[in-house]
Amino acid sequence: MRRVSFSLVSWLGPASPFLFVWVFNTVDAMLLTWCAALRKDAAYTLLNGFWIVIGIIGIARAGGAVH
Repeated sequence: MRRVSFSLVSWLGPASPFLFVWVFNTVDAMLLTWCAALRKDAAYTLLNGFWIVIGIIGIARAGGAVH
């Protein structure tokens, strides 16, 4: 999923839909966190939990809530 969104940014450059990319990547991190939690993989759960936090910050910045 992340390859698709980063390819989109590469192809479109500054005209990229950054909010979409951040939402897409954050949803991906949520799904991966859930799967890691089901498998009881603490390290991968923590890693993807970190990416969820980064994604929320990116969504806020891309949405104009934070400058």
